[in-house]
Amino acid sequence: MNKISVIVPCYNEEESIPLFYDTINKVINKMKDVSFELIFVDDGSSDKTINVIKDLSKKDKNVRYISFSRNFGKEAAIYAGLVYSTGDYVTLLDADLQDPPELIEKMYKIITTEDVDCVGLKTDAHKEYGIFRRFLTRCYYRLISKLSKVEMVPGARDFRLMTRQMVNAILELKEYNRYSKGIFSFVGFKTKWLTYKVPKRVAGASKWSIFKLFTYAIDAIIGFSTVPLTIAVFVGVLFCLISLISVIFIIIRTLIFGDPVAGWPSLVCIMFFLSGVQLFCTGISGAYISKTYTEVKDRPIYIVRETEKDSKRRK
Repeated sequence: MNKISVIVPCYNEEESIPLFYDTINKVINKMKDVSFELIFVDDGSSDKTINVIKDLSKKDKNVRYISFSRNFGKEAAIYAGLVYSTGDYVTLLDADLQDPPELIEKMYKIITTEDVDCVGLKTDAHKEYGIFRRFLTRCYYRLISKLSKVEMVPGARDFRLMTRQMVNAILELKEYNRYSKGIFSFVGFKTKWLTYKVPKRVAGASKWSIFKLFTYAIDAIIGFSTVPLTIAVFVGVLFCLISLISVIFIIIRTLIFGDPVAGWPSLVCIMFFLSGVQLFCTGISGAYISKTYTEVKDRPIYIVRETEKDSKRRK
């Protein structure tokens, strides 16, 4: 009998978890030919998320959990879940039921009958997104597709079902600055995509603000492309050429008319513009240096405070 590991990253999801558990149990009861393990990863929640998970673990032997010592982020939670998983197949779901567990049965059928290593979910729209956010999302995917050497599928979700072989390949990438969607693409393997409409959250509110999404996008670009550094070099060369042409123009103008170009307002504007370009290029270099700095320190991706095994030992 094959085993599916269901990894559920959680951050302040005490209201969603009971609803998620009831829903996933319906899927488990329906798929009689497969065994399941539910791995809840509490990412340093400040509410009663861990208490809810512990209660589920006490009454259901298939429920496992990892509790972080603090909030390390969803990427760390995903990685921890993959490390702790033992199934022949592994899937990632959000506790808010925006990733419908009912699709697992269809995904499992595909991955066991077709020549694929992963069945991924993608969406063309999101009911909770406004026009501005949808526009930024489309722009982001177009940009990163141009800059990155790995395929970034527009609208791709973390929700996917993967073989153990693919999961082991992902775990070989132990980088601190993680972007899972990029890592999933980087390791390769055959992926079949299913399109679906993302439903609304069953409870709670999204933890992703525009600012967090923006910084997440920057991390993704830096993690999977060095094109911005090349752009900074070309910008520098371009402005050096412009400056050289300007100097030659001023010298010739002075020799012919006997009066250099006057006007301090235009000079100030040019200085501000060039300073902005310099700061932009310096910022790009600084972003890469900062990521290199965090990687070199080799700090752990996450720190575990407690698991279900610790709870059993205390008994």
